[in-house]
Amino acid sequence: MPNDDRSPLVANEGPHPWRRLVALGDSFTEGIGDPEPNSPGGHRGWADRVAEVLSQQVDDFAYANLAVRGRLIGQIIDEQIEPALALQPDLVTFCAGGNDVIRPGGDPDAVAIQFEGAVARLSAEGATVVVFTGVDTAFTPVFRALRGRVAIYNENLRAIADKYDCIVADQWALKTIQDPRFFDDDRLHMNPLGHHEVARMVLRALNVPNDLQPMQPDPLPETTWREARRGDLVWARTHLVPWVLRRVRHQSSGDNVSAKRPAATRFGAEPDADAAPSGD
Repeated sequence: MPNDDRSPLVANEGPHPWRRLVALGDSFTEGIGDPEPNSPGGHRGWADRVAEVLSQQVDDFAYANLAVRGRLIGQIIDEQIEPALALQPDLVTFCAGGNDVIRPGGDPDAVAIQFEGAVARLSAEGATVVVFTGVDTAFTPVFRALRGRVAIYNENLRAIADKYDCIVADQWALKTIQDPRFFDDDRLHMNPLGHHEVARMVLRALNVPNDLQPMQPDPLPETTWREARRGDLVWARTHLVPWVLRRVRHQSSGDNVSAKRPAATRFGAEPDADAAPSGD
């Protein structure tokens, strides 16, 4: 049942109220596209950026990131929900279903059924839950045809968020990132600029003051039609074909990958990959 005693409108006139963040999801939350050799797993991402800001405002803040690239919503539910709850978070970010929606035949209504069950479980423990709408794909020819599916996914998600008092991190409305300059060469994952802008958006949704400033990308270089098509061919060979082959072989980019921050630790402390989840 939804928790009627909680409100998504958090008035943070002083330090924010959260002490333990757990992030759940797939490659987007893991931070793929935002390489950082000194970060656990070699990637930074919006969740690490948000956790860094939150950790600067309270002394006893801890953070775990259970997201793994390539995960479908059913896998995220099966593998991440209970370990997340075992960490006793008071703030949870849950972004799931995107990989399901973009697959051939992806059904956003079926995803919504699973999504609601997960949100009900996460919110039952009293944590503030943040959910994410999908990006408006109108700007990219690669995913433009999926815009209708993403819109249905988003409307289902908004209804669930309203029912369970979730905070909505609205990527659909984040026009800044609807620009290829905020995406990695694979045209699917955001680059450091994109992750930075999402982090800023999440902090706004949480009503947490911060010093993060907008980042301006370089102007797009002028290209001829022939150069653009050559770039499309390179992208297809480098990124699209391997993605299709993994689908055919029932493989995932996340096979043999584990969570980069399985335990809730102080941000900046090196997480112990072998540590069991603990609520202490």
